Amino acid sequence: MTEPTESAEPTEPDTTPLLHPADGVPEVLSTPREFAEAAAQIAEGSGPIAVDTERASGYRYSQRAYLIQIRRLGGSGSFLLDPIEHPEALAPVIEALDGPEWVLHAADQDLPCLRELGFVCRELYDTELAGRLLGLAKVNLAAMVAEFLGLGLVKGHGAADWSRRPLPDDWLNYAALDVEVLVELRDAMDAALAAAGKDAWAREEFRFILDRPAPPPRTDRWRKTSNIHTIKNPRALAAVRELWTAREELAQRRDVAPGRVLPDSAIVTAATANPSTTAELTRLPVFGGPKQKRQAGLWLSALDRARELSDNELPPRKSPGTGLPPFNRWDQRNPDGAARAAQVRPVIREIAETHNLPVENLLAPDVVRQICWDGVDLPATAETVDARMAAEDARRWQRDLCAAPVAQALNAAAASSVPPPPEPSSSPIP
Repeated sequence: MTEPTESAEPTEPDTTPLLHPADGVPEVLSTPREFAEAAAQIAEGSGPIAVDTERASGYRYSQRAYLIQIRRLGGSGSFLLDPIEHPEALAPVIEALDGPEWVLHAADQDLPCLRELGFVCRELYDTELAGRLLGLAKVNLAAMVAEFLGLGLVKGHGAADWSRRPLPDDWLNYAALDVEVLVELRDAMDAALAAAGKDAWAREEFRFILDRPAPPPRTDRWRKTSNIHTIKNPRALAAVRELWTAREELAQRRDVAPGRVLPDSAIVTAATANPSTTAELTRLPVFGGPKQKRQAGLWLSALDRARELSDNELPPRKSPGTGLPPFNRWDQRNPDGAARAAQVRPVIREIAETHNLPVENLLAPDVVRQICWDGVDLPATAETVDARMAAEDARRWQRDLCAAPVAQALNAAAASSVPPPPEPSSSPIP
């Protein structure tokens, strides 16, 4: 009998380094005339259009696009557009892109800033989402280009400050490479999806991304301050809120990332220490620096506002519930819902594993939670569950896979919660 061997770590695919665009790094275009000429060339090309953007997250308050990368085969080539000085002059480019399929990687990141500039996407192909539907372990662009095209992408500047001008040459090389083989990747992935019988699923998902409305603004965003859980006193919580709000207003006015105006750690420290004078404030970590000393009055005013609040104006320790509680609290809050979840969730996991899908891509967790919490009219049928899933924006392919098994699970949960009939009396018959 041979001893079992340890499973080997998955090996990285052999790749050919992709160090530079085949036609060189294009010049950055920034004038109305350059935009119009680029638009004409894009319109003369054929096939899908690879699109990407670079933002300055972590440096700027806004999520605007500071660079737009475009590539179209069939004679067009690649373009790097700087939209900052003349965003109104992008109209010809917007028109040229209005109609053909766009190929994006992680469309949720790029579509908002493109729409802010007036771009309209009619048809979408999201290579990252395609990778998820294929069940890939890694869905970042470099990993997928290596997997499907055998090429090694140069990476390293995605988190850079793209608001910087002029942009360094190596950054521009990196940006151009992000669209260099995106259309070829799309074609390879589309073939893989078709072979797996998932290409129709992908089309539904892409259309869903394009059609869904923007999410509503989040409430109580100040409660996301790092380490706020260490704050137990309601008035200190109010201080966090006031400091966070003051920082937010200053960051927005200056178009600087909030964490660069004042780190979360400093907000929590000041709210806990509750200084009432400039001397006390500037003795705290961070606040003693030159920049923070100049803004000491702003932070003290925020702390004063928190101190002046009446008790009934203080925020509650926990945010008012806007959604369902975690599953581990359902036994007390909704026992029937907990019983349904105990039956439904394993079924969803099994379906996902059978089809090599992430669970969250098979059916959104919020959809599963809501159906388990509310239940459906009994006995559940595939039709009633399908209708409920459709009301929660589940796509057709998701409902086809899940409606009937979830209906069976809901019926099993109902049967398990029915109390047993009373045992017959053991009293002797008179």
